[in-house]
Amino acid sequence: MSDTTRRDFLKTSSVAAVLGTGLLSSIAPRAFAAGSDEIKIGLVGCGGRGSGAAAQALSTQGKVKLIAMGDTFQDAIDSSLRNIQKAVAGKGDAEVDVDPSRQFVGFDAYQKVIDSGVDLVILATPPGLRPIHFEYAVNKGINIFMEKPVAVDGPGVQRVLDASRIAKDKNLKVGVGLQRHHQQSYLGLISRLHSGEFGDVRALRVYWNSAGVWEPRLKRQDAKSEMEYQVRNWYYYTWLCGDHIVEQHIHNLDVGNWVMKGYPVSCNGMGGREVRKDPKYGQIYDHHACEFTYADGTVMMSQCRHIKNCWNDVSEHVHTTKGIVHLGPNSRVELFGGGKPERIRESGGNPYQVEHDDLFAAIRNNQSYSEVENGAMSTMTAILGRMCTYSGKEIKMADALAKGLDLSPKEYSWEAAPPVVPGPDGAYPVAVPGVTQVMKA
Repeated sequence: MSDTTRRDFLKTSSVAAVLGTGLLSSIAPRAFAAGSDEIKIGLVGCGGRGSGAAAQALSTQGKVKLIAMGDTFQDAIDSSLRNIQKAVAGKGDAEVDVDPSRQFVGFDAYQKVIDSGVDLVILATPPGLRPIHFEYAVNKGINIFMEKPVAVDGPGVQRVLDASRIAKDKNLKVGVGLQRHHQQSYLGLISRLHSGEFGDVRALRVYWNSAGVWEPRLKRQDAKSEMEYQVRNWYYYTWLCGDHIVEQHIHNLDVGNWVMKGYPVSCNGMGGREVRKDPKYGQIYDHHACEFTYADGTVMMSQCRHIKNCWNDVSEHVHTTKGIVHLGPNSRVELFGGGKPERIRESGGNPYQVEHDDLFAAIRNNQSYSEVENGAMSTMTAILGRMCTYSGKEIKMADALAKGLDLSPKEYSWEAAPPVVPGPDGAYPVAVPGVTQVMKA
């Protein structure tokens, strides 16, 4: 590839072939019509992020009603419904009307929510389920907000990209939860970078180093099946979460792609498990370090770590010919020989809210709106990094897309075996660099 733009990347990679397959049937959309008074919402995935997204959707301007909810567990719906009602109580035109007949439980709950008469569905389940949910919503002609990441493997990304083409044909509006694209400090500084104000980009550094996330919630002896055990503890299984390089670090990698106006062409990296050694932590790593290379040779150095009592940082840094642009909680510009750094004050609304404001405004005004392509390819950037750390190999993006393994289970049911199962000692298979295969031969 001679250019790093998104359009040229799609033209010169295997994604172009995927976008042209037209696997989904073309059904006339049943999208919200401009001028109508009310947008009806359905929520699929009733965890903390799903509940937050629903509350933010209900806080947009105009009449909005939550009418349906779905999850694999009833207790998740119950808790989410209480939290949403509390969050939006007394706010504008928001209405929550989800009686038991529109509360759906099970692996097929997403179909029932989407078929319940909603104008927009929020997809916030573990990301391993996102491609099939997105496909179904697009097939039914529903506007969509889906959380990041949008998949956990190359085949899942390809399914999302193909569905995205159908969504555009139907004029569906689709938002993806990469909220930095709606955050004023990022918008301002990246616009200035793109204008050339700070010179040419020479390198990038991006980080999501923290103490970790929630501990496994369900003990094995309390689970009715291995599938339930893993779904309850979804963050610790690659087929559901993608590993934390995909589930969290995608935000920072996405910023690097945004700065570069494109996506890496190759990557190498290393990672492992230093503290997550108990079988309860499933199979994911606790640290990853990668070098992503773009078409023009620019390198993005990446770290993500979940280990306590270490250096924590969640930020992005762009090294240019004139200085360093720091993005994140302490945004600033340091120019060579420029004296005191220019500190950037955060302005505008909460980006988690603004991303919904922007999407709902596009729906009400019938404006073209799709964040899918970028969401899919930034997801694929993170997946590429994981494939490199798991295998210990340098891998090209095009090969990762064309040959990446499908991590999804053969069947979605409580009785079915998940893609990974524990050995006699209760431990799950963990990737070993130099041994683990991540692509088809």
